[in-house]
Amino acid sequence: MGSASLLSRLRIAWRRYRSLGASGERAAERYLRRRRYKIVARRERGRLGELDLVAVDGRTIVFVEVKTRRSRRAGHPAEAVGPQKQQRLTRLALAYLKRHELLEYSSRFDVLAITWPADARNPTIEHIKNAFEAVGRGQMFN
Repeated sequence: MGSASLLSRLRIAWRRYRSLGASGERAAERYLRRRRYKIVARRERGRLGELDLVAVDGRTIVFVEVKTRRSRRAGHPAEAVGPQKQQRLTRLALAYLKRHELLEYSSRFDVLAITWPADARNPTIEHIKNAFEAVGRGQMFN
């Protein structure tokens, strides 16, 4: 197999991966809206990465990490939100709260673990509320 062919195959695989992630985020947003969450930001970029969704549940700001997989062969989707990812999400969330002057509000981190087999019309969504506590030094919120 030539390098051009390999590059082409890798590009196709990357588009499928990105497409699955985008589809999972849209499904997550619909799921949350049906549960009366207000979506206030999507794909909020920061210096350290990206917050998938920022929502409001009552008077709580919810930072939602969406993990979508075709199957659980490689493990539960939520397992991808390990300690390093949690620390990065904490720093992104803190920067978001500071930037929008929202430090006085309570906040939490939820994970939406989505399994969406290629032959399924709809995904299976597991909502893990309060999936982890803010991690790192000097945190200014609960």
